[in-house]
Amino acid sequence: MTLLAPLERIVRARIAAALTASCLLLAACASPALHDADQLALEGRHEQALALLDEAQARDPADHALQAARQRQLELTISVLANQAASARAGGRTDIARDFLARLEALAPSHPRTVSLRDELQRDARHERLLAQADQALAAGQFDEAQATLREILIESPGLPAARALQQRIAERLPASHPSGTARGLSDKPITLEFHDAPLRSVFESVGRTAGVNFVFDKDVRADNRVTVLLHDVTLDEALRVVLSTQQLDRKMLNATTMLIYPDTGPKQQEHQELVTRSFYLTNADTKQAQALIKTMAKTRDIFVDDRLNLIVVRDTPEVVQMIERLIASLDLPEPEVTLEVQVMEIGTNLLDALGLQWPDTVNFGVPNFAGNITPGDRRSLTASVINPALVATLNGSSGSTNLIANPKLRARNHEKAKVQIGERLPVFTSSAVANVGTTTAVSYIDTGLLLEVEPSVQLNNDVIIKVNLDVTNLIGQVTGPQGSIAYSVGTRNANTSLRLHDGETQILAGLINDEDTKAIQGIPGASDLPIIGRLFGVHTDTRKKTEIVLLITPRVVRNIGLPDAATLSGTGGSYANPGAASTRIRAGTSMAMPAGRGARQAAAAPDADAAAAPARDDGEAIVDLTTTGKANVGGMVSVTLRNRSAATVQGQLGFDATLVQSAGVDKSDPAPFKLDPMGQKVFILRVLPGSAGKTTQVQVDGLSATDNGGRSVPVRLEGDAGVEILGS
Repeated sequence: MTLLAPLERIVRARIAAALTASCLLLAACASPALHDADQLALEGRHEQALALLDEAQARDPADHALQAARQRQLELTISVLANQAASARAGGRTDIARDFLARLEALAPSHPRTVSLRDELQRDARHERLLAQADQALAAGQFDEAQATLREILIESPGLPAARALQQRIAERLPASHPSGTARGLSDKPITLEFHDAPLRSVFESVGRTAGVNFVFDKDVRADNRVTVLLHDVTLDEALRVVLSTQQLDRKMLNATTMLIYPDTGPKQQEHQELVTRSFYLTNADTKQAQALIKTMAKTRDIFVDDRLNLIVVRDTPEVVQMIERLIASLDLPEPEVTLEVQVMEIGTNLLDALGLQWPDTVNFGVPNFAGNITPGDRRSLTASVINPALVATLNGSSGSTNLIANPKLRARNHEKAKVQIGERLPVFTSSAVANVGTTTAVSYIDTGLLLEVEPSVQLNNDVIIKVNLDVTNLIGQVTGPQGSIAYSVGTRNANTSLRLHDGETQILAGLINDEDTKAIQGIPGASDLPIIGRLFGVHTDTRKKTEIVLLITPRVVRNIGLPDAATLSGTGGSYANPGAASTRIRAGTSMAMPAGRGARQAAAAPDADAAAAPARDDGEAIVDLTTTGKANVGGMVSVTLRNRSAATVQGQLGFDATLVQSAGVDKSDPAPFKLDPMGQKVFILRVLPGSAGKTTQVQVDGLSATDNGGRSVPVRLEGDAGVEILGS
């Protein structure tokens, strides 16, 4: 063992030397690569720098310095490319953003920023397709389809400028041609409803046959209710909304042509109304404020708030959720910001005048330059003496001007305080004696200098209301307290005000003046106080110090509130019991009469779905289709529909057997006159009289005439079956 120990030490030394030489060699090889990569990064050529480090690391995989440098450069390169892609995407340059994405995917395809950019570009492409579809639907007058497609875009990208612009265009055209809350699948052609004392179920059956709409009734709907209503030139959707609201009923569209009718009560609403969920990720608004807004305005109870994600999830009816979307869009706006350019100046002057003769303060009496004891014989040698020189002439004058400037620029959010403090903190020692402990010393600090606090409030017209608090504290002197404690005497000047300035306007606040005028006399008492000649017997010193604080403040609005469009700021709110429900108002230009009283309806004229789709005939001949319900019970209703299938205006009279049927409308005349506009129609409701069971009657149309747009008479032809079979009661 003793012989192997020296040999082992020699081997270890040689291995260490070899490793050291290898490290030095690798460091020599790696250092140029690191230097060149840093130089390329400084020049903005990040991808070339990363490629250089990749090559160096491939030659030396075990170099930790290269690994760390390569990882740092990779993150920097990804950050630069992602930021450039985001800027291109925000500017609408999608092709350039896709080029940056390709470069990111070549570097790090699974990096979170690469994945996020890829998803965003895919979403942008899908939004472009949806915007094109919504634009086409708007051009074709399909407002419901355009709104539904646009809502899908706004859910994912609430701030997309193209989507907001399209929403504004829809809002500008929607009120005039397509009232909000219209049920899909119902014709928008003007119709006339005339019901008088008619059973509810019979009226719906008649409207359903003529309009091509299926009605399904809840078991709690009272079919024997009777009401009187008269509506002229309204759409079927408007008519149904008015009728249902007067009868305390509500509806639910099962498909484009099928409607469920149920009582408008709380339990039935919960039973039949379908709910939807919607998640709102807030960008600027506070979740608590948004929650309070939703509960107050939309009366929503099913609401969840996640402060961590700034998320609000609601569950309610589609109408209420649409209302909440408008509320959130009007609340979730970026706060205004303003930059305040502040200049604070302390202007001071110091004047000193000292003039006069300084007399000696003491007179000595004795033997000059004598050391030892004085005897009585030396009294004649005593003389008076003063310090040389005996008189000192003082002639002194000085002046000074101080200009201390602070020029900060503050960027502050709306209703948020910004603070600037310039100065120093003076320590104050306080000693206290504690029984059985001894003396303890505590340190506190006094702030001196300048303290400025501003709180801006940005208005919509770019005016800025600023609350300003200015406090200037200066040191006057130092005071020594008991047990050697130190205190300071300070002077304070402050101003607190509120002012309103326009963007870029400068306001000067001045007048915080400290003026000190001191006069001191040092000399022979009495004689030095004399006017003019008093300066021969003493020194007169006049000191005057004056300082003034001047504040200049200029607001510059960085960002003001960007108000949403009118469609977001206003809209129907439903009723108190049913927020978000469609309005029962009828579009402008519609005539309506609703006699008071309960029960039944009058006649109806509603468009048929097939007829609405059929093209108008313009070949010189007018065709009128006549259809009836075919069968009816005693006491029941017979629906007679006259439909004009041409571009001409048709007039005539409808006749019937008054012993078997009677008009259910307000006009009881027989025959009943009518007028059909181009592609228009009219529905007559006839009530079957008692004693008519088992009989058959025919409806007659007499006096048909038609005129074209120029007022010229055109031939008219009547088609259809006019027979009615009366069944037993």
